[in-house]
Amino acid sequence: MTTVSPDTGVGPLLRGWRERRRISQLDLALRADSSARHISFIETGRSRPSEDMVLRLAEQLDIPVRERNALLVVAGYAPRYAQTPLDDPAMASVREGLDRLLAGYEPFPALVVDGTYDVVAANRGIALLMEGVSEELLTPPLNAMRITLHPAGLAPRILNLREWRADLLAQMERQIALVRSPELNTLYQEVTAYPVADLADRRADGRGAGGRARERTPSFALPLVIEHGGRVLSFIASIATFNTPMDVTVAELAIETFLPADRETAAYLRERLP
Repeated sequence: MTTVSPDTGVGPLLRGWRERRRISQLDLALRADSSARHISFIETGRSRPSEDMVLRLAEQLDIPVRERNALLVVAGYAPRYAQTPLDDPAMASVREGLDRLLAGYEPFPALVVDGTYDVVAANRGIALLMEGVSEELLTPPLNAMRITLHPAGLAPRILNLREWRADLLAQMERQIALVRSPELNTLYQEVTAYPVADLADRRADGRGAGGRARERTPSFALPLVIEHGGRVLSFIASIATFNTPMDVTVAELAIETFLPADRETAAYLRERLP
């Protein structure tokens, strides 16, 4: 469902998105094949945009699919994009494709999360890393942010916790700035409140719980450095999304993969997950 405030017009919403993108009325008009005068009239409420114009402006402003539905509703039109549950028969091909992708990436970790970081699917590599995580955190729905940052989750084993935590929180902040999601904001407030000082300070000398020195990691991207089975593993994470999604559910899915950052990590995973 798309909910909007009844006293918020489409004009102010579009102006807010334009200012957030730091685009002038003239630039937006040129991109949308319109005029700065018409854009101004829409933003001030003097002109009601057509359905096509709303969608054109949303496209040029790179507005998330869920928020495009909100714009259409405020402008007096029906939502254009469906929100189909992932377990719906119509989504069978999406589910099968994700399963094949995750299986094909093994033995390296990979998972799929939705717009609030709930885990939709994961492979054996992820299951391996989550060994030792509290059962409470593994009760569905699993949430990737909670599992990673909670003191009963992976946090005690992450050797560069301060850096990794800061990167994850910055990622959430960018997402919150793009979408109006009370659920995401609530999750952000929760995970930022998790204690971190004691866990991170134990690693100030570059050693983990087992006393092993932190190995040198690549500098081309921030690695996730984590202990597992008495080994120090290092990963580089990447995130992929669907191109030009036409469904809210699909638009909010993200595939996160963890590439071994060194030969030792790759060899360990191949040994554990042949």
